[in-house]
Amino acid sequence: MVFIGVLTLILISTTLAGHFSRRFGIPAVIGQLLVGILLGNAGLKIVHPDILVEDFSEIGVILLMFLAGIESDLTLLRKYFRPGMYVAVLGILFPVILGTIGGNLFHIEFKESFFLGLILAATSVSISVEVLKELNVVNTKEGSTILGASIVDDILVVLIVSLSMSFLGASSGNNQSLGVSLVEQVLFFVGIFLLIRWGAPYLMRLSKKLLAESSVIIVSLILCLSMSYLADFIGLSSVIGAFFTGVAIGQTNVWKEVQHNVEAIGYAVFIPVFFVSIGLEISFDGIVEQLLLIIVLTVFAVVSKLSGGYLGGKLVGFNNHSSLMVGSGMISRGEMALIIIQLGFQAQLVTKEYYSSFILVILFTTLSSPFLLKYFTKRIYP
Repeated sequence: MVFIGVLTLILISTTLAGHFSRRFGIPAVIGQLLVGILLGNAGLKIVHPDILVEDFSEIGVILLMFLAGIESDLTLLRKYFRPGMYVAVLGILFPVILGTIGGNLFHIEFKESFFLGLILAATSVSISVEVLKELNVVNTKEGSTILGASIVDDILVVLIVSLSMSFLGASSGNNQSLGVSLVEQVLFFVGIFLLIRWGAPYLMRLSKKLLAESSVIIVSLILCLSMSYLADFIGLSSVIGAFFTGVAIGQTNVWKEVQHNVEAIGYAVFIPVFFVSIGLEISFDGIVEQLLLIIVLTVFAVVSKLSGGYLGGKLVGFNNHSSLMVGSGMISRGEMALIIIQLGFQAQLVTKEYYSSFILVILFTTLSSPFLLKYFTKRIYP
């Protein structure tokens, strides 16, 4: 029963933290992360990352990526594909390069430096969307480009991270040869295409005919969990299975029902545990010695996304102010970067020595994003 008490404490703490974070204009995910720091190794040492916390956390990240897939608007992606592709590709390339260089400057091993670049390549547009809504500029060319680019960014980063983990020596459930693994992964993506095109629509229609309570939600979760397991089994990240299953469900006519119910399940229990579990591992021992590293990486993180978005905007004919607005909208790393760093930490591609510093870089860039986006937006739409 000890875990029941721990879970109750986590849910009370994250609910209050989310409430007060939003009251002060801070992303709720930051408040939940701070709860983990407070309750974990760096704070009161009340909650420890035991097997139940880890299992709930893993389900939380799978559901989070499943929801991200459902929310990926492929219609918007098609409409703003060209500017979105330029902004996303450059917004991934620049952080990977600067992140790798930044890690090497501080003598971090190449594998970890490269994975740091992948962490910095992530974008969490949910925070930018809140700012765009507040300023009533969601439907402008800049706002639509940010949304389109974020979808491309999510898809590309999830793919690159998952494939990179196979080649960087991350542990997986598959010990087959590289050639066999590549064949399995190609077949997996063929299966993903078939699922999006035909499988999910058919299964969702079939689920409506089942004489069982919440059959549509159950079938969608079976798809999500089974594809996550299969992805992990063949050496990919489990989140790639969850994400693309979400994309598949998002193309059916039951996506709103699935999204509503899975959000209730995920955000009520599993997702808060995931964000808290990240904070539990943070330690401030030696953080002063790494202060310069944190500052340099934070600057690199902001500059890389801002410049990537700026150059992408210029390539499609945006003026300077519009391009800077687009770039600033891509700066926030939020939950996407937290998911990637946790995957890297579990796969031993991110070491304990630099884990806390990398988390603080994500935190600082996420906090800076709304202020920069508001500043550049008001230069165009005062």
